Amino acid sequence: MIRVYLVLALYVLVPVMIIECFKRWSWMKKIGTVVAAYAVGIIFALTGFVHFDAGTLEAASFGGIQKMLMSVTVPLAIPLMLFNCDFKLWTKALPKTLWSLVGGLAAVLVAVISGYFIFRTPEVPEFNKIAAMMTGIYTGGTMNFNALGASLHVDANVIPIVLAFEMVLTTPYIFFIIGGGYKVFRKILPYDDVTRKGRKDEEAETKDIEIYQGMFQKKNIGGMFAGLGLSVLFLVIGAGLAMLLTGTLNELVVILTITTLSIIASFFKKVRELPKTFELGMFFILIFSVIVASLFDINSVNGGSLMIGGFVAWVMLCAAGLHLLLCRIMRVSGDLFCVSQIALLCSPPFVPPVVGAMKNKKVLISGIAIGLVGYAVGTYLGVLIAYILN
Repeated sequence: MIRVYLVLALYVLVPVMIIECFKRWSWMKKIGTVVAAYAVGIIFALTGFVHFDAGTLEAASFGGIQKMLMSVTVPLAIPLMLFNCDFKLWTKALPKTLWSLVGGLAAVLVAVISGYFIFRTPEVPEFNKIAAMMTGIYTGGTMNFNALGASLHVDANVIPIVLAFEMVLTTPYIFFIIGGGYKVFRKILPYDDVTRKGRKDEEAETKDIEIYQGMFQKKNIGGMFAGLGLSVLFLVIGAGLAMLLTGTLNELVVILTITTLSIIASFFKKVRELPKTFELGMFFILIFSVIVASLFDINSVNGGSLMIGGFVAWVMLCAAGLHLLLCRIMRVSGDLFCVSQIALLCSPPFVPPVVGAMKNKKVLISGIAIGLVGYAVGTYLGVLIAYILN
């Protein structure tokens, strides 16, 4: 158990060290805190330091705490990162957000249906159900994937194969975007975010998104922890409402509640001017990033059908390419495309790390909104696809 506590301590200490490096060295600012957190997590994963033998007490304890940390850090971070946002400006971006959402959903459906007819094989029965699960996971993440797997009674041997291929293909894509790939999409989609007022505002926003200096000065601590208190309150309300409505800690209800309350709170000047709340939110995002990256397992695909792997690859690549084309036609900005991709392919909790890497917090609410809609419609679309392709 000592090793378990050591790893958990590192999950907290590594973000602290990254922030200190970010404050001291200019080269760290070029890399970015989120990229550094993912890099450390990958190192943990490749060395096997965070992997415990399955079935042991340590594995069970560590897995439970790990899952709990992932479930708490992002819901705490979202309000902190939203409190100082000006949502009067975001309303100007609503039409582009809707176009990006519709384009992303349409791209996934086209990719799934076309891939079904290309890769289906008699060796894999009920291929339509695999198509349904892929529709769900690429319009809302693993929550929809698991819901569809259970509701459609998918073969228990097929589910881990599909999920393993999906993780191996999607994880490098996430790392690509966070590690600087967003700059490529900015060149392909060179359209200004309509929430930005001008070049000077854009430069100031990019430069000043993370200012950790003075974070723990006496004058800032009170306001910063007042923001944390509000975040905890919103999380408790979201969890309570989810239990009341669904009987479980439904992630869709929790995040939707937290986001709504945070937006309402941001309209109050005293909340919007709370110091260092964005930076405190980024601290929780760094914890989340280290944990997620440490889950990466290069040996996760050790068998299964190559046709399933080809189908998963086709869906991801075709959906991303078609979505990019549609965004180009509708003049959607590169940053909005990136958060849309991550929101649909991975779910809303993965949006803040991308926003932090891009240094453009003004697309945060757009990404979360797109991910929440994906949560809401992904399961329905998956069931519809399963019956149509049957």
